Amino acid sequence: MFGNMIKLSTYLSRFELSLLYDPSTSPWHLLQKLPDLLRKLQEQLDEEYVQQGEAMIHTSAKIEPGVMLKGPMVIGPNCFVGAHAYLRGGVFLDERVSIGPGCEIKSSMLFTGTSAAHFNFIGDSIVGSQVNFEAGSITANHYNERTDKRIFVRYAGESHDTGVVKFGALIGDGTRIGANAVLSPGTLLEPGSIVGRLELVEQNPPEHVAQ
Repeated sequence: MFGNMIKLSTYLSRFELSLLYDPSTSPWHLLQKLPDLLRKLQEQLDEEYVQQGEAMIHTSAKIEPGVMLKGPMVIGPNCFVGAHAYLRGGVFLDERVSIGPGCEIKSSMLFTGTSAAHFNFIGDSIVGSQVNFEAGSITANHYNERTDKRIFVRYAGESHDTGVVKFGALIGDGTRIGANAVLSPGTLLEPGSIVGRLELVEQNPPEHVAQ
């Protein structure tokens, strides 16, 4: 299966430390399993985590007023979630992750030291360590405008069908995403990538999608 070719450890230095993970699972199918994986992870957490609904939150994390948490989710040590942020659908925040005011994070994993400034949307995505999203940048997870909504990813110069209709991005460690940039569904960014302000990343435009 094509998805097995993508090694998450190539993109994410911290990934192997996180969840009960089967390496044969593709990134997009891993995200579909994320709620169940998070429930299993919650059972292993120690007394430094407190339960709030379906969320397990480390005692050192700071959650500002007005935040909406719809679990299951795990919010790790020294994380920050700003006022009126909205986290839903299965969310994993590793250590020192900062989610700014008004952000929405849906069915995603964000690793150590990653920051979303404010008014960002990150949907159905796996985000490495020390990634920075400037204000208003978006990780789109669905092709609203296409009749065929299957999501393809471009790997080794070829487009491949993921078999899913919801998948945002796999973003490598140390990537920088500029203000108001948009990552189209199925984006793969290698570690250290730079996305400019107002840039549209469209790795699989319709004319390049395999039929």
